[in-house]
Amino acid sequence: MGLSTIDLAILGVYAVTIFGLAQWVSREKAGHRKQAQDYFLAGRALPWWAIGTSLIAANISAEQIIGMSGSGYVIGLAIASYEWMAALTLVLVGKYFLPIFLRNRIYTMPEFLERRYSPTVRTVLAVFWLGVYVLVNLTSILWLGATAVHTVTGLDLNWALLTLGLFCGAYALYGGLKAVALTDIVQVSLLVAGGLAISWLALDKIGAGAGAMAGLQQLFAAHPEKFHMILPPDSPHYRDLPGLSVLLGGMWVMNVSYWGFNQYIIQRALAAQSLQQAQSGILLAAFLKLLMPLIIVLPGIAAIALAPSLSRPDEAYPHLMSMLPPGVLGLVFAALVAAIIASMASKVNSVATIFTMDLYRPWRPDTTPERLVGIGRACAIAALVIAMLCARPLLGNFDQAFQYIQEFTGFFTPGICVIFLLGLFWRRASASGALAAALVSAVLSLALKLWLPNLPFMDRVGLVFVACLAVAIALSLLRPQTAASTIEVEGTDFSTSLSYNVGAVIVIAILAALYTLLW
Repeated sequence: MGLSTIDLAILGVYAVTIFGLAQWVSREKAGHRKQAQDYFLAGRALPWWAIGTSLIAANISAEQIIGMSGSGYVIGLAIASYEWMAALTLVLVGKYFLPIFLRNRIYTMPEFLERRYSPTVRTVLAVFWLGVYVLVNLTSILWLGATAVHTVTGLDLNWALLTLGLFCGAYALYGGLKAVALTDIVQVSLLVAGGLAISWLALDKIGAGAGAMAGLQQLFAAHPEKFHMILPPDSPHYRDLPGLSVLLGGMWVMNVSYWGFNQYIIQRALAAQSLQQAQSGILLAAFLKLLMPLIIVLPGIAAIALAPSLSRPDEAYPHLMSMLPPGVLGLVFAALVAAIIASMASKVNSVATIFTMDLYRPWRPDTTPERLVGIGRACAIAALVIAMLCARPLLGNFDQAFQYIQEFTGFFTPGICVIFLLGLFWRRASASGALAAALVSAVLSLALKLWLPNLPFMDRVGLVFVACLAVAIALSLLRPQTAASTIEVEGTDFSTSLSYNVGAVIVIAILAALYTLLW
């Protein structure tokens, strides 16, 4: 494809600006050395706008932009349920989960598990999350990101992997979460601008220059089957999005686990100045999620008309980029790089946080806060190196990377969801029940995958969740919790501000309208 001089200039301005901004916001006052709370939780001083934009920046990356566009190319708008249902999930997380987490000043999700259950539960889940973040999340971002860079610039894939990894390290290692979160407003602004630009130009091309709305009408007329949110059982893609399970079944488990209990997501809210700031940030993220399908799904659907014979669905977004004029290509490419770098930085920071605070500090409790920061930086470097080495072997042969990631994480999320929900809202939940839920989730998911290969994975997630819930409750009653919980839940104030309530009602109304019109 290649980049023109103006494209390279735009990319260069982005790189210099975001790197310089990250270093500027990370500066410390004279005589102050960065402490663990400064590095891992931004000093618990994040404002609402940084929380909201950083949540989206952590979430939207190459696997969403390229992977979900590829799924849009194959499945259609129905894949947007991952985005739109997430908006409603965020509203619930802000109202019912954040008050408990912030009241107890939780540092990490594994720390919550230790204080609620036992050190064993904390260690098991910490090790699990480290594996997933490095070997699934980071590798997928690096591989799809490097693929996009290779497609656009012609740069060798290995060099693209190395370049992305080094830039992420230079951008995020020094300042920690503060550098990541306070620069994410730039990253998300660029992501939205670039995404809307590619959608607009693709639709305009379909409409033969008559505008985006004309192109959208023509696209809808030519491919109406791609604009249904709820797929019927006879759809060839029913296994990926099984009808009403999207609204009432397993997708809830996936979304609640991801947005409510996922360290690299919830870490932004844990770093808030106050509960009200955290909730306002969550609400901003919910509104941005409503916009995301226009940026990451619609281009894939548009590619059906513009490039109907692609060999791989994940080529849809890069193919559209190849049609862009100079200047616009630079903007869209910079937006894609911004999404890749921002999401990588978020996951690297969370890997460092979990390793340092949940594994290293319990092993060496006398370590100074300054030393913990150094350990975190070393861990971040190690995570990047491992991800760069493993990206091609793990993800080089998958056509729809987004669906692969959902399928894999669906093995474990039912148990995680049960552990946290019972830990938050049922006093009798025990460590034995929690560990059993984690084990049943993995074993039963694998068994159903092998024995019932045609069972939609989202239905499998729902069934496994019910089984894990039953096992956790039964075992908690048979083997009650022995250690006292230090998590305070009783007396928590779940009331929210008028602005939050109004915003939540608007989000729900928009979702109801979308699903009614596009059923």
